[in-house]
Amino acid sequence: MSVGALHGYTVAVTADRRWDEQIQLLERRGARVVHGPTIRTLPLGDEGRLRTAIEALIADPPDVVVLTTGLGVRGWLGGAESLGLGEELLEALRPALVLARGPKAEGAAMTAGIDVDWRTQTSRNGELLDHLAEGVRARTLPMGSGHAETRVAVQLDGSPDEWMGPAVAALGLDVVAVPVYRWELPEDRAPALRVLQGVIDGSIDAVTFTAAHAVTNFFAIAEEMGTLDEVRAAFVSGSASAVCVGPVCADRIRGYGIEVTIVPVAWRLGAMVRTFAADFAGRQRALTLGGCQVTLQGRMARVDEGEPVWLSDREREVLAVLADRPGVVVSKAELLRRVWADETDEHVVEVTVGRLRQRLAGAGAGIETVVRRGYRLSEV
Repeated sequence: MSVGALHGYTVAVTADRRWDEQIQLLERRGARVVHGPTIRTLPLGDEGRLRTAIEALIADPPDVVVLTTGLGVRGWLGGAESLGLGEELLEALRPALVLARGPKAEGAAMTAGIDVDWRTQTSRNGELLDHLAEGVRARTLPMGSGHAETRVAVQLDGSPDEWMGPAVAALGLDVVAVPVYRWELPEDRAPALRVLQGVIDGSIDAVTFTAAHAVTNFFAIAEEMGTLDEVRAAFVSGSASAVCVGPVCADRIRGYGIEVTIVPVAWRLGAMVRTFAADFAGRQRALTLGGCQVTLQGRMARVDEGEPVWLSDREREVLAVLADRPGVVVSKAELLRRVWADETDEHVVEVTVGRLRQRLAGAGAGIETVVRRGYRLSEV
């Protein structure tokens, strides 16, 4: 059978949108997937706020439109359509200077027939605010007749504090904030807690993030359960990898002291999974044990071209310790210390090595017992 690039790895998905599509993409590459959403995307519920913003923009059209998310653009225009104000809103927005925070917001606008005049290169709010500030300093922002200040419609990005509107207003601009949806912590925290525990105990190899607020909530839940330091340590040590859809998510994780290396060049879900798979494919290791070719990939071991076998966490860790220094004897005491944090009985080492040999079939002979000293990996 063919082996996917993620075969042998367990991946956690934190998204609440398009999570099923993401899981399918990961499973096609062989991953075992755990879904533990750390975010909940909710429509406003209070339709009055959205209606008020739409009616204000129709009555007095904006000079500048700031679009922050594709989901928000679609929700804004869809909400206007449901209120019977869709065409009027589009007519009010089209003459304005339109600024988009990244390709998703730009794509949603163009699909609706709204031309985008400028787009950030990094999908960061800071870049968008800097562009607006430069327009204020250079006096290049448009200002309609009857406006004492440039009138700016700002589609909010769902942040609980709705900070984007005040940040734009602080530049001396007349802001109409457009709230479309909000992001909150999930009602049921149990799946997210299972993911956090898996990161801590090493049973989860990677966690994917497709929204910056999912990152914030992930670490907020870790702090709630008193394990923030342990979760951070797992990422810093490389026991778990953070996989981000784009630079905004990556920046948010770096804010917790964690370096992110898996970020696609194109900030799309499919590109994220492809980049992730390519990175982990490079972690595959080949050994010759007991005259057999053994491929190690995460928890998967494949002897010659036989069926892959799934190793337990302890078996995987024992094999990894021995494979670090083939031919060097590793004592039972050292294996106990490095693999079992709280265990003192060396018999568990003997039992695990015995099971490991059985799983590796003919290649198991390459795990040699050195009497009264320990075990070594003989690559022959």
